[in-house]
Amino acid sequence: QDQPVESGGGSVEVGGSLTLSCRASGKIHSRMIGWFRQAAGKGREGVAAISPSGAATYYGDSVKGRFTISQELDNFKTTNTVYLQMSGLTPEDAAMYYCAQGYIRLGTEWDSPENWDSWGQGTRVTVSS
Repeated sequence: QDQPVESGGGSVEVGGSLTLSCRASGKIHSRMIGWFRQAAGKGREGVAAISPSGAATYYGDSVKGRFTISQELDNFKTTNTVYLQMSGLTPEDAAMYYCAQGYIRLGTEWDSPENWDSWGQGTRVTVSS
C-alpha cells in the first residue's frame, strides 16, 4: 500500500517555527494520519493526529498549544496533505519526524506507534540555540 511522504524538515533556531507536510494517498477517507517523532536514544512519540474528516485532532502533551495539525484534500479528493505547524521550538523538539497512516478506532490509543500500519521515511528537524 502507498506510504506517506514527509517534507519540510530543516534547521531552526530556538523559538522559531517550521511547517512539515505529509502527502498521503492510500484510503485517505477511512484512515487517520498522524505525526510521530523520535529523538536519538528515545522511543517514538506521538505528536499529533487528525481524523479522516479533519473534524478531530489530537496532540501530545508536550506540544499542545505550540503545534497545529491540519489537512488539505486535493481537488480530486484522492490525496491528502497533512500539515504540522510547529512554533516555539525548543531543543527538545529536535528529532526525526515521521508521518503515519492507520485505522485508529475510537478508544484506541492514537499515540501508540503499534496501532499505525503505514509509515513514511521521516524528515529531520534540528533546533539550534
